[in-house]
Amino acid sequence: MRAAIEGLDSPDPLGRRLPAVYAADDLAQRLTGAYDQVVAPVHATLDNLWAYFDPALAPMDFVDWLGGWVAAGAGPERPPDERRRAVSGAVARHRVRGTAAGLAEEVRLATGFVPEVVESGGTTWSASPRAELPGAAEPALTVRLRVPEPTEALESRLRAVVEANRPAHVPYTVEVLPADGGPATGGAR
Repeated sequence: MRAAIEGLDSPDPLGRRLPAVYAADDLAQRLTGAYDQVVAPVHATLDNLWAYFDPALAPMDFVDWLGGWVAAGAGPERPPDERRRAVSGAVARHRVRGTAAGLAEEVRLATGFVPEVVESGGTTWSASPRAELPGAAEPALTVRLRVPEPTEALESRLRAVVEANRPAHVPYTVEVLPADGGPATGGAR
């Protein structure tokens, strides 16, 4: 990753550590200089290791790798600033993973549009026993996306995001609708 950086000097050249008899030897200095050139990126990486784990500071190739560690989901086709934000917010999104809010955020990040998420579940609180339960008995999920121009590619991307982020036991339907209310694409899964 950091291997070939022109002009990167070692902070601790090996030639300085040689015994006095080799300190003035040109061949010994050139050989240790070659070694220093190979080891300098290792020193630079270790000296700045803390910055590699901050998505705002890390080199872009490392941000993508870090995104894989935290399952950020922003691919290399996305702009660099968007990929950095996706990695930064991955842990917070994992806290709400499997909820309607979490799914809506993942869809927004993947498509750039805010979806409408309709789910069959619900929660309630009651001071009396045997209160009526909220939601429907059968699990169901509908993700509706209103966009200026619906495409099969967008529907496919939406389906992949919903498949990866929904609760595994919940069947789902995706709908991609034109923002003006025209005909829809999508269907049940």
